[in-house]
Amino acid sequence: MSSLLTRLVFGRYLANRESGQRKIGAVEGVPEMGLDALASSSYGPEAALAILIPLGAAGNAYLRPIMAVIVALLLILYMSYRQIVRTYPQSGGAYVVSRENLGVNASLLAAAALMVDYVLNVAVGISAGIGALTSAVPSLHAYTLPLCLAVLALITLANLRGLQDAGRFFAVPTYLFVACLGAVLAIGIFRAVAAGGHPQPVVSPPHVPAATAAVTVWLLIRAFAAGCTAMTGVEAVSNGVDAFKPPVVKRAHLTLTAIVAILGVLLLGIAYLAPAYGIGAMDQSHEGYRSVSAQLTAAVIGQGAFFYVTVGSLLCVLSLSANSSFAGFPRLCRLVAQDGFLPKPFAVVGRRLVFSVGIWYLAVTAGALLVAFDGITDRLIPLFAVGAFLTFTLSQSGMVAHWLRGRRGKRGHRGSLAINAVGAVATGVATIVIIAAKFIEGAWITILVIPAVILLLKTIHRYYERLEEQLREEGPVDVRRGPPPVVMIATDGWNRLTDRALHVAMNWSPDVIAVHLTSLGGPDTDDDQKKVLRRQWAKDVERPAKSAGFRPPTLVLLQAPFRRAHVPLLKLIEETQAGHPDRTIAVVIPEVVKQRWWQHLLHNHRAWRLRSALLCYCGDRVVVTTVPWHLEPPRVEEALEDEERRTAVRRA
Repeated sequence: MSSLLTRLVFGRYLANRESGQRKIGAVEGVPEMGLDALASSSYGPEAALAILIPLGAAGNAYLRPIMAVIVALLLILYMSYRQIVRTYPQSGGAYVVSRENLGVNASLLAAAALMVDYVLNVAVGISAGIGALTSAVPSLHAYTLPLCLAVLALITLANLRGLQDAGRFFAVPTYLFVACLGAVLAIGIFRAVAAGGHPQPVVSPPHVPAATAAVTVWLLIRAFAAGCTAMTGVEAVSNGVDAFKPPVVKRAHLTLTAIVAILGVLLLGIAYLAPAYGIGAMDQSHEGYRSVSAQLTAAVIGQGAFFYVTVGSLLCVLSLSANSSFAGFPRLCRLVAQDGFLPKPFAVVGRRLVFSVGIWYLAVTAGALLVAFDGITDRLIPLFAVGAFLTFTLSQSGMVAHWLRGRRGKRGHRGSLAINAVGAVATGVATIVIIAAKFIEGAWITILVIPAVILLLKTIHRYYERLEEQLREEGPVDVRRGPPPVVMIATDGWNRLTDRALHVAMNWSPDVIAVHLTSLGGPDTDDDQKKVLRRQWAKDVERPAKSAGFRPPTLVLLQAPFRRAHVPLLKLIEETQAGHPDRTIAVVIPEVVKQRWWQHLLHNHRAWRLRSALLCYCGDRVVVTTVPWHLEPPRVEEALEDEERRTAVRRA
């Protein structure tokens, strides 16, 4: 039953040969990798307007030039990332480009910035989506955080099922959002032009508060920095080029073009209509909050059925925009893990041919961030965009180094170099502006976290380097026959399982020590009990062993006064090693195999604790092995049948 439920939720196991069938095309690529960028068209302009609130109604007029600069920067990034996709068709995000052209430290900076940005993107996208929901249904405002966590669980499950499933699952809300918001913008622009730039709203937006400050250059810089969150997610395609079907470059370029074109149109449309309809930003933490997108939709088409369809699609896209991170983060972690800077499980594919560990890690960290900030977008926005623009700058700088090093004379070299150079300079300046503008508001947290992540990555790498040095062996393997090991059997009672362990041990070595572990003060430690045990040992073990031509095992009774059985056993192992400096010590632990979940609750797991302690405290001369006793027949045939069933399902 549990197996059936697991298959229903997560999907059937996929064979390695099916990896090619799980690739995606441009149709799935837009929702799979473009949701982040498309959704940012909603909270990017709103973030800029939130900074302009002190200017009152006059602040709305500055949204248009700010968005125009951002769209121009977006076009520069678009041209630059086309170059990266063409040059690195096996996924050439900032990490790979920096590693190949700028060195290890730059690649770790890019990896850390991307990882932080991916986590923030999940939290910001989901919180913005729930913000759109509470705008349409204010009664849900009190449930903001639970709703955020529920959406996070849904996206996590969809991605654990695989990229192809997630892309198809998110395609409907993505294209519905583009169609609905595109229609709203088209209608709104037509009415605005027809009314000479001052259209009459169908539903009047909330009143914009009076101005409390005068316009300053610093305020406009802060608004630009906040609005730059609209550009996050553009790098997702370059990070996941290997997810596309052949020809990968063509499909990646098509997906990137579609994403940037749609995003640019939405940003410019919102920037034109928001001032025309007198729409400003509101505080999301207050009751009655309505997002800029919801206000704009109501002002253009009213609050009929189409309003709720549009807001619903916006809710879906904003909430599901986290999917871009779920597509890129596990791939990035795979590359970093393959280079030895993350734990190896990050590079292992799961049942659906996705990097499940990266997906789970992203879900947990993003969930913790949502809980820490109560799912409020305005509290998360200041942390956002620093990592994204830092990776923009590193990837463009890496491409400049790529063209400067050994690429002269090749066709298109100068044009490619110019594109990436402009991108590096533009994004570098934008990064400095964003850090300066958002530092006090919360960007300092991101700036501290990124070096901490780099330190963690280097620490993990040092561990793997030390491990490699210790395990590296020069020359041929030593196949000389050595002396047999001294075998110890550790048990707290004598039964059929122990008899089986003795049989195995005596066939391994003539020197067998049976260690009976007891606790001081228990009834089995009395002298009479010891005498009974030794007489039984002589009768049931020593005599049969001699009759069969074996050297009788030695019985040793060890007491553990503090119920820590491994301590006296470690002392005995140390003494045995001193007496046999040239021999291996093999510790045999009899153990009952638990095959049902409830059986684990009925045993004390003493064998597992003893084995863990021996592996932790003993040196290389000690080998620990288990002699199992199955309460039920072994289930090898069941495993083989399950594998055959999966193969049959795949073929069908």
